Amino acid sequence: MATLLYNIGQLLTMDQYEGQVRGQDMNNLPVYENYAILIEDGKVSKIGPTSKLENESAEERVDCEGKLVTPGIVEPHTHLVFGGSREHEMALKQQGVPYLDILKQGGGILSTVKATRETSEQDLYNKAMFHLDRMASYGITTVEAKSGYGMDRETELKQLRVANQVGRDHPLDVVSTFLGAHAITKDYKENPDALLDEMAAMFPVIKEEELAEFVDIFTETGVFTVEQSRRYLNKAKEYGFDVKLHADEIDPLGGTQLAVELGAKSGDHLAVATDEGIERLANSDTIGVLLPGTIFYLGKGDFARAREMIEAGATIAISTDFNPGSSVTENIQLIMSLAALKMRMTPEEIWYAVTTNAAHAINRGDVAGKIKEGRQADIVIWDAPNYKYIPYHYGVNHVNTVLKSGKKLYVRGGLID
Repeated sequence: MATLLYNIGQLLTMDQYEGQVRGQDMNNLPVYENYAILIEDGKVSKIGPTSKLENESAEERVDCEGKLVTPGIVEPHTHLVFGGSREHEMALKQQGVPYLDILKQGGGILSTVKATRETSEQDLYNKAMFHLDRMASYGITTVEAKSGYGMDRETELKQLRVANQVGRDHPLDVVSTFLGAHAITKDYKENPDALLDEMAAMFPVIKEEELAEFVDIFTETGVFTVEQSRRYLNKAKEYGFDVKLHADEIDPLGGTQLAVELGAKSGDHLAVATDEGIERLANSDTIGVLLPGTIFYLGKGDFARAREMIEAGATIAISTDFNPGSSVTENIQLIMSLAALKMRMTPEEIWYAVTTNAAHAINRGDVAGKIKEGRQADIVIWDAPNYKYIPYHYGVNHVNTVLKSGKKLYVRGGLID
């Protein structure tokens, strides 16, 4: 089966650089006008001007009518599998009720933990599939999915198995991360090290059953210290996992520096990363995954200093941080707008941050985030005249068509069965 996309107004292949794109290189974004793409057997076969490819033989021919075409979006930080929802907490937040008081009432993350523990594997699967469908509608073709709403052996394994099953069943590619060290449940308040020991005891079965590629931890005041995080992640590395950190989201504890020290694939959040942390990040291969939706939704705190990070030479990606408590959205396009408006990222930087760099942040830089001859054809056709329009016109869905491995997955109006 061959498909020809032609009359592409602007084409972003994101193929200017071999590896992750750091610092000011993120502003070097070639744009190809009036181009065409030939797809054969789910892979990109040829890329060139429409004038040269328009006579190629293809069973399906798609006139892009001058629209923007890009690689599929890569989503490097989500909490995809969870039970319940927390809309009832919004009124409490509006009244100024502190989060710790919401926790005492059984709300916050503990509410999601309770719901996830009580939700069947089948119901978690159905819910995750629903959210993946919605992500696809926004142009996302590859997704990272964390556990972390069990913090006990049974529920964490349940979440990981659901993430792996939806990855097999859904057209989107799903990359799994074990985040058992997400918070401290009340049973472990006096002995958080015991919780870390229980989570680390799961490493062998997770590795044996190939349930996760990454291990993550929440390094923050009132959760896990830098030293606890160091010991836990070093043990994960001994079992062959790549590691990530939720770091420097609320208090600048030095999580960014720890991510660099450990050779973490990414340090995520980094809203209050210090000057030292930014300098070390810039001189490392660790990718900063910034999550402006979380700051926006919570309505407090500072947005990450993306400009300083990029100017220092760091590699930056962005993500929704989709989760039921602090960033309840699958709309990566909204996050792109927040990156522009609140973190002062340029359109060029934003596109690298949701494609090439996001792919490298989840070890998919060799298969996702680019349109390149020989690669699977994960491609988005946008109802937009140019790449700058997407972050500019905020709050709506600009996707016209999503192709996953060359097959139409979404066309404006709905998913393709």
